[in-house]
Amino acid sequence: MAYIDVKEVSSQIKKGDYKNLYYFYGRNVSGVETLTRLLIKQTVGGMEEFALTKINGKEINIPSFRDTAEMLPMMCEYNCILINDYNCDEMREEVTKQLIEALKEIPSQTIVVFNITGFDVKDGKKNPTAKNKKLIDFVSKNGIVCEQELKTPAELAKSILSSVQKRGCEISIGTARQLAEMCLSNPLMISNEIEKLCSYANGAEITSETLELMVAQQTDTTVYSLANAIASFNKQAAFEALDNLMAQRVSRGSIIAAVSNTFIDLYRASGAKANGRTIGNMMNDFAYTRDFVVKNAFRDSSKMSQKKLRGCIQILRDTAVTLNSTGADERVVLEQAITKMLVLKY
Repeated sequence: MAYIDVKEVSSQIKKGDYKNLYYFYGRNVSGVETLTRLLIKQTVGGMEEFALTKINGKEINIPSFRDTAEMLPMMCEYNCILINDYNCDEMREEVTKQLIEALKEIPSQTIVVFNITGFDVKDGKKNPTAKNKKLIDFVSKNGIVCEQELKTPAELAKSILSSVQKRGCEISIGTARQLAEMCLSNPLMISNEIEKLCSYANGAEITSETLELMVAQQTDTTVYSLANAIASFNKQAAFEALDNLMAQRVSRGSIIAAVSNTFIDLYRASGAKANGRTIGNMMNDFAYTRDFVVKNAFRDSSKMSQKKLRGCIQILRDTAVTLNSTGADERVVLEQAITKMLVLKY
């Protein structure tokens, strides 16, 4: 078997083409849960009480798992075992070895599905961690592995448009994309916001102004607004963004780290463009998982010279040291840092 995309695995499941072993993971957690529910529904139907065993990955007992896997199904054709959030990095290697050995002996009537909803298999990097990769590789050779990534705002815009229209309201494709960006492409967050927006609009059009009024800005979005305002030499917008972050009670460390990361994105994009590299190159070189972050960095990096970008990063570094080593008022220190970046001459 192998890694396959969500459309293919969904199609196989709906056709009754089941495997004995599945591993579902990815940043689209709601998608992982939806795919898991589909598999369970198709294999055990309404007989979950008799044919489904749920196991907390942190508390797995291998002998008990073996016994459950060998059970004959009751009231339906399959015996399904759901193992949630088994993290190889947090388990003793011997336990994972025993688990893999047990998986080698799964009988034909048993279906085991690992679903990861509570931690990042990749630990923020491009590929799964070494220990988790061992289990994933085993499943890919003997069953199905499916990673569910978050869609880009452009990809989500069409589904947002359709969902809004089904609820009797209207939204432009541009505003739909704006909503996706404000929700950081999180499907569950988008769904919740659509319900709220349609209830508020009551059949009218959902506009950009409606989003500004009704949708809470996510920290990442506000941080990007702050960095973009600095890059555009827009003092008013920069301090408004800082006001929003402070109002959200975002910690000083989080603000500095997030703004620094945004400027690093801009600096990388500037260097990439100067050396003939593409958006895809930059995503691969630095293991980015959200393409719109890189696209935005490519678009906005030309607003500042590489020298000024380096200067801003140095100011942010020094600000972090000041905040962590003195008792200075954090609001004052952050305002001073923003002012320094705004007035850089190069």
